[in-house]
Amino acid sequence: MDEFTADSGSIAWLLTSSALVLFMTPGLALFYGGMVRAKNVLNMLMKNFISMGIITVIWVFIGYSIAFGGDAPFIGNLDHVGLAGLLEGGNPIHGVAGVPDTLIMVFQMMFAIITPALIAGAVAERIKFSAWVVFISLWSIIVYSPMAHWVWDFTATEDGVTGGFIASTIGAVDFAGGLVVHINAGAAALALVVALGPRLGWRQTIIRPHNLPLTLLGTGILWFGWFGFNSGSALASNELAAWAFVNTHIAAAVAATAWALVEKLKAGSATTLGVASGAVAGLVAITPAAGFVTPMGAIIIGVAAGVVCYLALQIKFAFNFDDSLDVIAVHLVGGILGSLLLGFLASDQINTVAGGVDQFIKQLESVVIALVYSFGLSYILAMAIKMTIGLRVTEEEERRGLDITLHDEQAYALAE
Repeated sequence: MDEFTADSGSIAWLLTSSALVLFMTPGLALFYGGMVRAKNVLNMLMKNFISMGIITVIWVFIGYSIAFGGDAPFIGNLDHVGLAGLLEGGNPIHGVAGVPDTLIMVFQMMFAIITPALIAGAVAERIKFSAWVVFISLWSIIVYSPMAHWVWDFTATEDGVTGGFIASTIGAVDFAGGLVVHINAGAAALALVVALGPRLGWRQTIIRPHNLPLTLLGTGILWFGWFGFNSGSALASNELAAWAFVNTHIAAAVAATAWALVEKLKAGSATTLGVASGAVAGLVAITPAAGFVTPMGAIIIGVAAGVVCYLALQIKFAFNFDDSLDVIAVHLVGGILGSLLLGFLASDQINTVAGGVDQFIKQLESVVIALVYSFGLSYILAMAIKMTIGLRVTEEEERRGLDITLHDEQAYALAE
Protein backbone atom coordinates (compact mmCIF):
# COMPACT_ATOMS: atom_id res chain seq x y z
CA MET A 1 0.00 0.00 0.00
CA ASP A 2 1.26 3.45 -0.90
CA GLU A 3 1.96 5.76 2.01
CA PHE A 4 -1.20 7.60 2.97
CA THR A 5 -1.07 11.37 3.50
CA ALA A 6 -4.18 12.76 5.14
CA ASP A 7 -5.91 15.85 3.72
CA SER A 8 -7.39 17.31 6.90
CA GLY A 9 -9.63 19.77 5.07
CA SER A 10 -11.22 17.10 2.88
CA ILE A 11 -11.56 14.72 5.82
CA ALA A 12 -13.32 17.41 7.86
CA TRP A 13 -15.68 18.19 4.99
CA LEU A 14 -16.51 14.52 4.35
CA LEU A 15 -17.16 13.91 8.05
CA THR A 16 -19.49 16.91 8.08
CA SER A 17 -21.16 15.82 4.84
CA SER A 18 -21.75 12.32 6.19
CA ALA A 19 -23.52 13.79 9.22
CA LEU A 20 -25.55 16.12 6.99
CA VAL A 21 -26.74 13.24 4.79
CA LEU A 22 -27.72 11.18 7.83
CA PHE A 23 -29.64 14.19 9.18
CA MET A 24 -31.66 14.18 5.96
CA THR A 25 -33.38 10.92 6.97
CA PRO A 26 -35.04 12.43 10.09
CA GLY A 27 -35.79 15.45 7.90
CA LEU A 28 -37.46 13.18 5.37
CA ALA A 29 -39.43 11.56 8.20
CA LEU A 30 -40.83 14.97 9.21
CA PHE A 31 -41.42 15.95 5.56
CA TYR A 32 -43.48 12.81 4.98
CA GLY A 33 -44.91 12.69 8.51
CA GLY A 34 -46.67 16.03 8.18
CA MET A 35 -48.38 14.92 4.99
CA VAL A 36 -50.08 11.79 6.33
CA ARG A 37 -53.13 11.73 8.59
CA ALA A 38 -52.59 12.08 12.34
CA LYS A 39 -53.40 8.42 12.97
CA ASN A 40 -50.44 7.33 10.81
CA VAL A 41 -47.67 9.83 11.58
CA LEU A 42 -45.65 7.64 13.96
CA ASN A 43 -45.75 4.77 11.50
CA MET A 44 -44.31 7.07 8.85
CA LEU A 45 -41.58 8.26 11.18
CA MET A 46 -40.79 4.63 12.02
CA LYS A 47 -40.46 3.66 8.36
CA ASN A 48 -37.71 6.25 8.02
CA PHE A 49 -35.93 5.73 11.32
CA ILE A 50 -35.85 1.94 11.00
CA SER A 51 -33.85 2.42 7.80
CA MET A 52 -31.13 4.10 9.86
CA GLY A 53 -30.83 0.93 11.93
CA ILE A 54 -31.35 -1.90 9.48
CA ILE A 55 -29.47 -0.50 6.48
CA THR A 56 -26.45 0.37 8.64
CA VAL A 57 -26.12 -3.27 9.66
CA ILE A 58 -26.65 -4.54 6.11
CA TRP A 59 -24.14 -2.04 4.70
CA VAL A 60 -21.47 -3.09 7.18
CA PHE A 61 -21.95 -6.81 6.65
CA ILE A 62 -22.51 -7.06 2.89
CA GLY A 63 -23.93 -3.98 1.16
CA TYR A 64 -20.67 -2.05 0.99
CA SER A 65 -18.81 -5.05 -0.38
CA ILE A 66 -21.39 -5.63 -3.13
CA ALA A 67 -21.29 -1.95 -4.07
CA PHE A 68 -17.57 -1.26 -3.82
CA GLY A 69 -15.76 -4.61 -3.91
CA GLY A 70 -13.50 -5.20 -6.91
CA ASP A 71 -13.82 -3.70 -10.38
CA ALA A 72 -16.10 -6.19 -12.17
CA PRO A 73 -18.68 -4.51 -14.41
CA PHE A 74 -21.89 -5.91 -12.88
CA ILE A 75 -21.43 -6.64 -9.18
CA GLY A 76 -18.84 -6.21 -6.47
CA ASN A 77 -17.12 -9.09 -4.77
CA LEU A 78 -17.24 -10.18 -1.14
CA ASP A 79 -13.75 -8.99 -0.19
CA HIS A 80 -15.13 -6.37 2.18
CA VAL A 81 -17.77 -8.37 4.04
CA GLY A 82 -17.85 -7.06 7.59
CA LEU A 83 -15.68 -4.17 6.33
CA ALA A 84 -12.71 -6.46 5.81
CA GLY A 85 -9.93 -4.65 4.03
CA LEU A 86 -10.62 -1.32 5.73
CA LEU A 87 -8.67 -2.10 8.88
CA GLU A 88 -5.34 -1.33 7.24
CA GLY A 89 -6.34 2.32 6.87
CA GLY A 90 -5.50 4.68 4.04
CA ASN A 91 -7.17 4.42 0.67
CA PRO A 92 -6.06 1.43 -1.43
CA ILE A 93 -9.72 0.67 -2.32
CA HIS A 94 -11.12 4.01 -3.43
CA GLY A 95 -7.89 5.91 -3.97
CA VAL A 96 -9.41 9.29 -3.09
CA ALA A 97 -6.42 11.50 -2.36
CA GLY A 98 -6.05 12.28 1.31
CA VAL A 99 -9.34 10.67 2.39
CA PRO A 100 -9.35 7.27 4.15
CA ASP A 101 -11.51 4.49 2.74
CA THR A 102 -13.31 4.29 6.09
CA LEU A 103 -14.72 7.76 5.50
CA ILE A 104 -15.79 7.02 1.91
CA MET A 105 -17.53 3.90 3.24
CA VAL A 106 -19.50 5.78 5.89
CA PHE A 107 -20.39 8.63 3.52
CA GLN A 108 -21.82 6.09 1.08
CA MET A 109 -23.61 4.36 3.96
CA MET A 110 -25.72 7.47 4.50
CA PHE A 111 -26.89 7.32 0.87
CA ALA A 112 -27.77 3.66 1.31
CA ILE A 113 -29.86 4.60 4.36
CA ILE A 114 -31.93 7.39 2.86
CA THR A 115 -32.64 5.78 -0.52
CA PRO A 116 -35.09 3.09 0.69
CA ALA A 117 -36.56 5.63 3.12
CA LEU A 118 -37.61 7.72 0.11
CA ILE A 119 -39.90 4.90 -0.99
CA ALA A 120 -41.94 5.16 2.21
CA GLY A 121 -43.94 8.16 1.02
CA ALA A 122 -45.51 6.24 -1.85
CA VAL A 123 -46.86 3.44 0.34
CA ALA A 124 -47.97 5.54 3.31
CA GLU A 125 -50.90 4.47 5.49
CA ARG A 126 -51.34 0.89 4.27
CA ILE A 127 -48.19 -1.28 4.16
CA LYS A 128 -47.47 -3.72 6.99
CA PHE A 129 -44.46 -2.68 9.05
CA SER A 130 -43.05 -6.21 8.98
CA ALA A 131 -43.38 -6.26 5.19
CA TRP A 132 -41.64 -2.87 5.01
CA VAL A 133 -38.70 -4.14 7.05
CA VAL A 134 -38.30 -7.25 4.90
CA PHE A 135 -38.66 -5.26 1.68
CA ILE A 136 -36.04 -2.58 2.42
CA SER A 137 -33.62 -5.17 3.80
CA LEU A 138 -33.68 -7.32 0.68
CA TRP A 139 -34.02 -4.35 -1.68
CA SER A 140 -30.88 -2.78 -0.28
CA ILE A 141 -28.91 -5.92 -1.09
CA ILE A 142 -30.32 -6.94 -4.47
CA VAL A 143 -31.25 -3.57 -5.99
CA TYR A 144 -29.47 -0.65 -4.33
CA SER A 145 -25.98 -2.07 -3.84
CA PRO A 146 -25.59 -3.47 -7.39
CA MET A 147 -26.77 -0.19 -8.92
CA ALA A 148 -24.36 1.77 -6.73
CA HIS A 149 -21.62 -0.50 -8.10
CA TRP A 150 -22.66 0.08 -11.72
CA VAL A 151 -22.59 3.85 -11.38
CA TRP A 152 -20.13 4.81 -8.64
CA ASP A 153 -17.56 2.02 -8.34
CA PHE A 154 -15.17 2.97 -11.09
CA THR A 155 -11.58 4.03 -11.64
CA ALA A 156 -10.57 6.53 -14.31
CA THR A 157 -7.15 5.87 -15.85
CA GLU A 158 -5.25 7.08 -18.89
CA ASP A 159 -6.56 4.02 -20.73
CA GLY A 160 -10.20 4.70 -19.88
CA VAL A 161 -12.65 3.88 -17.11
CA THR A 162 -12.84 0.49 -15.40
CA GLY A 163 -15.44 -0.78 -12.96
CA GLY A 164 -19.24 -0.58 -12.93
CA PHE A 165 -20.63 -0.89 -16.45
CA ILE A 166 -22.80 2.25 -16.47
CA ALA A 167 -19.74 4.35 -15.72
CA SER A 168 -17.18 2.37 -17.73
CA THR A 169 -19.05 0.91 -20.73
CA ILE A 170 -21.97 3.28 -21.24
CA GLY A 171 -20.16 6.38 -20.03
CA ALA A 172 -23.12 7.92 -18.19
CA VAL A 173 -22.45 10.06 -15.13
CA ASP A 174 -24.35 10.64 -11.90
CA PHE A 175 -22.72 13.10 -9.54
CA ALA A 176 -24.69 12.43 -6.37
CA GLY A 177 -27.57 10.05 -7.02
CA GLY A 178 -30.01 10.81 -9.83
CA LEU A 179 -29.79 7.18 -10.95
CA VAL A 180 -28.66 5.41 -7.79
CA VAL A 181 -30.94 7.23 -5.36
CA HIS A 182 -33.91 8.98 -6.96
CA ILE A 183 -34.75 6.97 -10.08
CA ASN A 184 -33.92 3.80 -8.17
CA ALA A 185 -36.23 4.69 -5.26
CA GLY A 186 -38.92 6.14 -7.54
CA ALA A 187 -39.14 3.03 -9.69
CA ALA A 188 -39.29 0.85 -6.58
CA ALA A 189 -42.04 3.09 -5.20
CA LEU A 190 -44.07 2.60 -8.37
CA ALA A 191 -43.65 -1.17 -8.15
CA LEU A 192 -44.82 -1.24 -4.52
CA VAL A 193 -47.78 1.04 -5.26
CA VAL A 194 -48.93 -1.30 -8.05
CA ALA A 195 -48.55 -4.34 -5.79
CA LEU A 196 -50.34 -2.72 -2.83
CA GLY A 197 -53.29 -1.00 -4.44
CA PRO A 198 -54.82 2.31 -3.28
CA ARG A 199 -55.74 3.42 0.22
CA LEU A 200 -59.30 3.03 1.41
CA GLY A 201 -61.28 6.02 0.18
CA TRP A 202 -58.72 7.20 -2.32
CA ARG A 203 -60.39 9.40 -4.96
CA GLN A 204 -63.64 9.06 -3.00
CA THR A 205 -62.89 11.23 0.03
CA ILE A 206 -60.47 14.12 0.59
CA ILE A 207 -57.30 12.92 2.36
CA ARG A 208 -55.55 15.98 3.77
CA PRO A 209 -52.09 16.40 5.36
CA HIS A 210 -52.46 16.66 9.13
CA ASN A 211 -49.51 18.98 9.94
CA LEU A 212 -48.00 21.07 7.16
CA PRO A 213 -45.69 23.02 9.53
CA LEU A 214 -44.04 19.64 10.22
CA THR A 215 -43.60 19.15 6.48
CA LEU A 216 -42.04 22.62 6.11
CA LEU A 217 -39.63 21.85 8.94
CA GLY A 218 -38.68 18.62 7.21
CA THR A 219 -38.16 20.53 3.97
CA GLY A 220 -35.74 22.89 5.67
CA ILE A 221 -33.76 20.00 7.13
CA LEU A 222 -33.65 18.28 3.74
CA TRP A 223 -32.48 21.47 2.02
CA PHE A 224 -29.78 21.91 4.66
CA GLY A 225 -28.65 18.29 4.51
CA TRP A 226 -28.62 18.25 0.73
CA PHE A 227 -25.49 20.42 0.72
CA GLY A 228 -23.68 17.44 2.21
CA PHE A 229 -25.46 15.10 -0.19
CA ASN A 230 -24.35 16.96 -3.33
CA SER A 231 -21.34 19.03 -2.35
CA GLY A 232 -19.90 16.16 -0.32
CA SER A 233 -19.98 14.01 -3.45
CA ALA A 234 -16.96 15.92 -4.72
CA LEU A 235 -15.16 13.74 -2.11
CA ALA A 236 -12.84 16.64 -1.35
CA SER A 237 -12.85 20.16 -0.01
CA ASN A 238 -12.22 21.85 -3.33
CA GLU A 239 -13.64 24.06 -6.07
CA LEU A 240 -15.86 21.29 -7.41
CA ALA A 241 -17.51 21.01 -3.99
CA ALA A 242 -18.13 24.75 -4.08
CA TRP A 243 -19.79 24.58 -7.50
CA ALA A 244 -21.97 21.68 -6.36
CA PHE A 245 -22.98 23.67 -3.27
CA VAL A 246 -23.92 26.73 -5.34
CA ASN A 247 -25.82 24.73 -7.94
CA THR A 248 -27.73 22.82 -5.27
CA HIS A 249 -29.07 25.95 -3.64
CA ILE A 250 -29.89 27.70 -6.91
CA ALA A 251 -31.87 24.76 -8.30
CA ALA A 252 -33.87 24.31 -5.09
CA ALA A 253 -34.73 28.01 -4.85
CA VAL A 254 -35.69 28.30 -8.51
CA ALA A 255 -37.79 25.12 -8.48
CA ALA A 256 -39.69 26.18 -5.34
CA THR A 257 -40.51 29.49 -7.01
CA ALA A 258 -41.44 27.90 -10.34
CA TRP A 259 -43.73 25.36 -8.64
CA ALA A 260 -45.50 28.16 -6.72
CA LEU A 261 -46.00 30.16 -9.91
CA VAL A 262 -47.37 27.32 -12.01
CA GLU A 263 -49.55 26.19 -9.08
CA LYS A 264 -51.01 29.70 -8.83
CA LEU A 265 -51.71 29.76 -12.56
CA LYS A 266 -53.18 26.23 -12.71
CA ALA A 267 -54.94 25.88 -9.35
CA GLY A 268 -55.51 29.48 -8.28
CA SER A 269 -53.40 29.35 -5.10
CA ALA A 270 -49.72 29.00 -4.26
CA THR A 271 -49.48 26.65 -1.26
CA THR A 272 -46.93 25.87 1.42
CA LEU A 273 -47.01 22.22 0.39
CA GLY A 274 -46.35 23.31 -3.18
CA VAL A 275 -43.30 25.38 -2.23
CA ALA A 276 -41.97 22.50 -0.14
CA SER A 277 -42.55 20.00 -2.93
CA GLY A 278 -40.99 22.33 -5.48
CA ALA A 279 -37.87 22.80 -3.40
CA VAL A 280 -37.43 19.04 -3.02
CA ALA A 281 -38.08 18.53 -6.75
CA GLY A 282 -35.31 21.03 -7.52
CA LEU A 283 -32.96 19.30 -5.10
CA VAL A 284 -33.74 15.94 -6.70
CA ALA A 285 -33.23 17.18 -10.26
CA ILE A 286 -29.91 18.92 -9.56
CA THR A 287 -28.49 15.91 -7.69
CA PRO A 288 -27.08 14.05 -10.74
CA ALA A 289 -25.88 17.30 -12.30
CA ALA A 290 -24.60 19.36 -9.36
CA GLY A 291 -20.95 18.80 -10.15
CA PHE A 292 -21.27 19.01 -13.92
CA VAL A 293 -23.29 22.15 -14.79
CA THR A 294 -22.83 25.90 -14.48
CA PRO A 295 -25.17 28.04 -12.34
CA MET A 296 -27.15 28.86 -15.50
CA GLY A 297 -27.57 25.15 -16.04
CA ALA A 298 -28.80 24.86 -12.45
CA ILE A 299 -31.39 27.57 -13.15
CA ILE A 300 -32.66 25.70 -16.21
CA ILE A 301 -32.87 22.47 -14.22
CA GLY A 302 -34.67 24.27 -11.39
CA VAL A 303 -37.30 25.77 -13.70
CA ALA A 304 -37.83 22.44 -15.43
CA ALA A 305 -38.16 20.59 -12.11
CA GLY A 306 -40.66 23.07 -10.68
CA VAL A 307 -42.89 23.00 -13.74
CA VAL A 308 -42.57 19.38 -14.93
CA CYS A 309 -42.78 17.75 -11.50
CA TYR A 310 -45.89 19.80 -10.69
CA LEU A 311 -47.54 18.69 -13.92
CA ALA A 312 -46.42 15.10 -13.20
CA LEU A 313 -48.78 15.03 -10.21
CA GLN A 314 -51.50 14.13 -12.69
CA ILE A 315 -49.78 10.88 -13.68
CA LYS A 316 -51.23 8.98 -10.74
CA PHE A 317 -54.75 10.05 -11.62
CA ALA A 318 -54.29 9.27 -15.29
CA PHE A 319 -53.07 5.75 -14.52
CA ASN A 320 -55.11 5.32 -11.33
CA PHE A 321 -52.38 4.39 -8.84
CA ASP A 322 -52.21 5.79 -5.32
CA ASP A 323 -48.76 7.30 -4.81
CA SER A 324 -49.68 8.69 -1.40
CA LEU A 325 -47.09 11.46 -1.06
CA ASP A 326 -46.07 11.92 -4.71
CA VAL A 327 -42.74 10.12 -4.63
CA ILE A 328 -43.08 9.26 -8.32
CA ALA A 329 -43.82 12.81 -9.46
CA VAL A 330 -41.01 14.34 -7.39
CA HIS A 331 -38.28 11.70 -7.14
CA LEU A 332 -38.77 9.50 -10.20
CA VAL A 333 -39.69 12.27 -12.63
CA GLY A 334 -37.25 14.71 -11.01
CA GLY A 335 -34.42 12.17 -11.13
CA ILE A 336 -35.09 11.38 -14.79
CA LEU A 337 -35.30 15.07 -15.65
CA GLY A 338 -32.00 15.93 -13.97
CA SER A 339 -30.19 12.93 -15.43
CA LEU A 340 -31.30 13.73 -18.97
CA LEU A 341 -30.81 17.50 -18.81
CA LEU A 342 -27.29 16.83 -17.55
CA GLY A 343 -26.60 15.23 -20.93
CA PHE A 344 -27.09 18.58 -22.66
CA LEU A 345 -26.09 21.03 -19.93
CA ALA A 346 -22.83 19.51 -18.65
CA SER A 347 -19.94 21.96 -18.96
CA ASP A 348 -16.27 21.04 -19.19
CA GLN A 349 -15.57 24.32 -17.38
CA ILE A 350 -16.94 22.66 -14.23
CA ASN A 351 -15.93 19.02 -14.71
CA THR A 352 -14.56 16.65 -17.36
CA VAL A 353 -17.88 15.97 -19.12
CA ALA A 354 -19.18 18.17 -21.94
CA GLY A 355 -22.85 18.13 -22.85
CA GLY A 356 -24.16 17.17 -26.28
CA VAL A 357 -26.17 14.58 -28.14
CA ASP A 358 -23.65 11.80 -27.43
CA GLN A 359 -23.74 12.41 -23.68
CA PHE A 360 -27.54 12.74 -23.72
CA ILE A 361 -27.83 9.29 -25.34
CA LYS A 362 -25.54 7.82 -22.68
CA GLN A 363 -27.69 9.39 -19.97
CA LEU A 364 -30.86 8.09 -21.61
CA GLU A 365 -29.50 4.54 -21.76
CA SER A 366 -28.57 4.66 -18.08
CA VAL A 367 -32.03 5.97 -17.11
CA VAL A 368 -33.78 3.15 -18.99
CA ILE A 369 -31.53 0.53 -17.37
CA ALA A 370 -32.11 1.94 -13.87
CA LEU A 371 -35.88 2.09 -14.41
CA VAL A 372 -36.23 -1.44 -15.75
CA TYR A 373 -33.90 -3.02 -13.20
CA SER A 374 -35.34 -1.32 -10.14
CA PHE A 375 -39.01 -1.64 -11.12
CA GLY A 376 -38.66 -5.26 -12.22
CA LEU A 377 -36.84 -6.59 -9.17
CA SER A 378 -38.84 -4.41 -6.78
CA TYR A 379 -42.13 -5.72 -8.15
CA ILE A 380 -40.95 -9.34 -7.93
CA LEU A 381 -39.81 -8.74 -4.36
CA ALA A 382 -43.10 -7.05 -3.42
CA MET A 383 -45.16 -9.89 -4.86
CA ALA A 384 -43.02 -12.49 -3.10
CA ILE A 385 -43.65 -10.74 0.22
CA LYS A 386 -47.36 -10.41 -0.62
CA MET A 387 -47.64 -14.16 -1.19
CA THR A 388 -45.76 -15.09 1.99
CA ILE A 389 -46.05 -12.81 5.03
CA GLY A 390 -48.48 -10.40 3.38
CA LEU A 391 -47.88 -6.87 2.16
CA ARG A 392 -50.86 -4.87 3.35
CA VAL A 393 -52.55 -4.25 6.70
CA THR A 394 -56.13 -5.35 7.23
CA GLU A 395 -59.04 -3.05 6.42
CA GLU A 396 -59.75 -2.60 10.14
CA GLU A 397 -56.14 -1.68 10.88
CA GLU A 398 -56.12 0.83 8.05
CA ARG A 399 -59.34 2.46 9.27
CA ARG A 400 -58.14 2.75 12.88
CA GLY A 401 -54.70 3.97 11.88
CA LEU A 402 -51.31 2.29 11.88
CA ASP A 403 -49.93 4.09 14.93
CA ILE A 404 -52.30 2.33 17.30
CA THR A 405 -52.74 -0.97 15.47
CA LEU A 406 -49.09 -1.63 14.55
CA HIS A 407 -47.10 0.27 17.19
CA ASP A 408 -49.54 0.65 20.09
CA GLU A 409 -48.70 4.36 20.26
CA GLN A 410 -50.42 7.67 19.63
CA ALA A 411 -48.71 10.77 18.28
CA TYR A 412 -51.12 13.26 19.80
CA ALA A 413 -52.81 12.66 23.16
CA LEU A 414 -54.15 16.14 23.84
CA ALA A 415 -57.14 15.03 25.86
CA GLU A 416 -58.33 11.91 27.64
